[in-house]
Amino acid sequence: MKTPHIYLVAGEASGDILGSRLIKALKEKIPDCTISGIGGPLMIGQGLKSLFPMQELSIMGILEIVPHIPRILRRLYETKQDILLKKPDLVITIDAKGFSFRLAKSLRKYGFPFVHYTAPSVWAWRPKRAEQIAHFLDHLLVLFPFEPPYFKKVGLPTTFVGHPLTEENFDLSKREFYRKKFSLTKDEKLICLLPGSRTREIHSLLPTFIETLQNLKKKIKNFHIIIPTFPHFKMHIQQQLEKTNLKFSILTLEQEKYEAMIASDAAIAASGTVALELGLTQTPFLIAYKVNFLTAFILKRLLHIPYVCMVNILLKNPVIGEFLQENCHPDLISLHLENILQKENNQRLRHELCEVRKLLTNKNKKPSEFAAETILKILKTHHRT
Repeated sequence: MKTPHIYLVAGEASGDILGSRLIKALKEKIPDCTISGIGGPLMIGQGLKSLFPMQELSIMGILEIVPHIPRILRRLYETKQDILLKKPDLVITIDAKGFSFRLAKSLRKYGFPFVHYTAPSVWAWRPKRAEQIAHFLDHLLVLFPFEPPYFKKVGLPTTFVGHPLTEENFDLSKREFYRKKFSLTKDEKLICLLPGSRTREIHSLLPTFIETLQNLKKKIKNFHIIIPTFPHFKMHIQQQLEKTNLKFSILTLEQEKYEAMIASDAAIAASGTVALELGLTQTPFLIAYKVNFLTAFILKRLLHIPYVCMVNILLKNPVIGEFLQENCHPDLISLHLENILQKENNQRLRHELCEVRKLLTNKNKKPSEFAAETILKILKTHHRT
């Protein structure tokens, strides 16, 4: 059997995580396989020599990207030339769809099998993208179980490999241990506050979340707030909460975030990946989010989904309260929070959240392992091993 050469391209931090785990899984199955391409510190830690720093591709936003277009186009050309020089058996792009799809289109005529890891959200908006990418991809690896049909129906082979969060170590048996770690009394409720990961979100949502908890204090006296956040947000959050009579703790270590979720009786969160993390830790929660009027107006006309929270989308049922735009109001949120803190409702919600892990896992395998197995099958199909 020929030793395969696999070329990986990741353009952002989430792709670096997927890529590093994929490299590890591939090396376990084919120890002497050759890996080259572009990646971040985690992929480099698995032995990849990156063609150039991955951070050069990690630019978000339309206006933000404009000054960097010449450099990105140069890097796109360099990546193409590197692939033509090395002639890998397979090219795998991860996330960073703008860069990845341009690269795939530019190399299509050379016959390299092309796999993309993570799918565009065609189920939420711009569904015609599925047909467009089917013209230049050979296979798609996706994170959610409902995604394959959208791409298979336009002729693109697609495999659900599972979500990378299922590889995190969420030890739910340590709930009482974590509660003791956070110095909680037996009857004290713990509420996890997650007001977002961006400056705009923090400034927009934190006042609403604080007022929500002040409302709750009128009904439930004995509770403590725990706020996992990034170090650069700690001072602002602390200053805002010190103006109140609420008891709180702020955490800035990544692993402490999961410990806080597991220990908590309930959580208030901004929308996003955090919803999946709370689902996997089986923490009863609600989401609350608001954007400016113009953005909301545009999104309302673009989106084709009944729910915003990914847990609700997975379960096909609104088990998680969604408080969006005009409904992102302290009075409404505090009523719902009080409701999910009640023992019977809390236990029911925890039970329903048990399904999240099952839905995000395929055949009880790690996503990286499933992805590696799929890639080996693709190599054999294209007679590259």
